[in-house]
Amino acid sequence: MRHFTPDQANAELEHVRPLVEQLVATRQEHAAAIERQEELEHKIRGNGGGIPPAELAQATAEVDSVARDLARLVDEIAAHGAQVKDLDIGLIDFPALRRGETVLLCWQLGEDEIAWWHRVDDGFAGRRPLPLD
Repeated sequence: MRHFTPDQANAELEHVRPLVEQLVATRQEHAAAIERQEELEHKIRGNGGGIPPAELAQATAEVDSVARDLARLVDEIAAHGAQVKDLDIGLIDFPALRRGETVLLCWQLGEDEIAWWHRVDDGFAGRRPLPLD
């Protein structure tokens, strides 16, 4: 696992930020596709018909396609050394070292730069402002 300094993580953020923006938008698209699929399935269960089978197949294919897009974006973000923590809000972490312990530099979509860190077990609720001292 690669460890970042705050400066290195902020530099990497230049490449990762647009991917996280795409990730959040794609997650919203995925949630909407799932909702459409579930509505069709509910209608089919409710009255047993009236929905062309191709319509449900198309909705299912859309859910699967968008899920593949999500997985690709998560992989691209991971290739930059970041860990995706929340798809809905665009929360990512970069591993760092603090006194020999792995900690996480924390960034959320909408923040200008990485200004927070937390211990691995503390999660977002345990965020502390940088520096790592």
